[in-house]
Amino acid sequence: MAKKKNNYAEILKASTKLGLTSFGGPAAHIGYFRDEYVTKRKWLDDKAYADLVALCQFLPGPASSQVGISIGMLRGGMFGGFLSWFGFTMPSVILLVLFALLVTNGSFDSGWIQGLKIVAVAVVAHALLGMGKNLAPDRQRIAIAVGAAIVILLIPTTWAQIGVIVLAGVLGYAIYRKEDAPEPVKLALSFGKKTGIAAWSIFAALLIGLPLIRPFIESASFAIFDIFYRVGSIVFGGGHVVLPMLEREVVSDWMTPDSFIAGYGAAQAVPGPLFTLAGYLGQLMNGGWGVVIAVIAMFLPSFLLIVGTLPFWSIIRTKSGVQAALKGVNASVVGILLAALYDPVFTSGIRGPVDFAIAITAFTMLVYFKLAPWIVVLVTAVLGAVAYAI
Repeated sequence: MAKKKNNYAEILKASTKLGLTSFGGPAAHIGYFRDEYVTKRKWLDDKAYADLVALCQFLPGPASSQVGISIGMLRGGMFGGFLSWFGFTMPSVILLVLFALLVTNGSFDSGWIQGLKIVAVAVVAHALLGMGKNLAPDRQRIAIAVGAAIVILLIPTTWAQIGVIVLAGVLGYAIYRKEDAPEPVKLALSFGKKTGIAAWSIFAALLIGLPLIRPFIESASFAIFDIFYRVGSIVFGGGHVVLPMLEREVVSDWMTPDSFIAGYGAAQAVPGPLFTLAGYLGQLMNGGWGVVIAVIAMFLPSFLLIVGTLPFWSIIRTKSGVQAALKGVNASVVGILLAALYDPVFTSGIRGPVDFAIAITAFTMLVYFKLAPWIVVLVTAVLGAVAYAI
């Protein structure tokens, strides 16, 4: 029992440290995690860590958060997974809720908000470059990405995005199914396949059931839970891809496009996962209770998917067809992000030549000077404030 408590304290301490210091998005988080959990603490080796990263890239949802949850579960069971998520996530949730309060109280100057909207253009463009290089490295996947972007721009609905992802998976399977899959690593778990099946059942029941029940329940809380659970369940490719899905769900009915993009910009300035944007949006949608519901609903699919998939990962990982379909899905994610770069990010953030000049400056600082994202966000917010004060 004492050992368990020590493990829990250790998990919370390590994950909170990462939650306070992990700037730079999912790719950077994977690097921070490796340094903390593999190099310093030696909780697992590189091969097992690479396998966990592969699993979390395979699943929808926030990949870096899922890696953290998985490592917490390997170290301390289900509760260890929760503590790992809590420590990594809560610092940025708190910061974004405070920002939402500033915005709603009108105590945040519109020039600063415009600067945050502009920086979102640079950040998404930067993410698009990196993801394109990794996820669409050949002509076939570039074609899938471009096709996905065209469809999303012409048919801007959530169902179109889901259809694009499914079709891309089919194309990926058709093109890459003959390639070999890597050998898996066996992971020591405190739960087995029965628990995994139960988790998958709950995941599917909520994903299918919530939208069916929602028309019959007039409740803001239920609507918020449905929106964020659905988005957290079907977003492939990490935090930046959540932008277009959330924008179509919450803008106009719940908030203005300006408020939405300002929150996305602010989310770049805080450490931790980008999915904590749910805290900001929940505050605008329904106050403190909205924050709790939105954050829980956004990350609950990740827990269910991790618990559901870990016991079967050794079998799944050896299937070349699964890996092939995933290549197509990942390429479509690049296309979805490309469409989002134009609408809503560029259309909401760039009002004229001055805004575009600031966006180019921010992009240069990120890509060529390689400054930390939070520094770029602060500089761009100041430039926006100065530009609109003159």
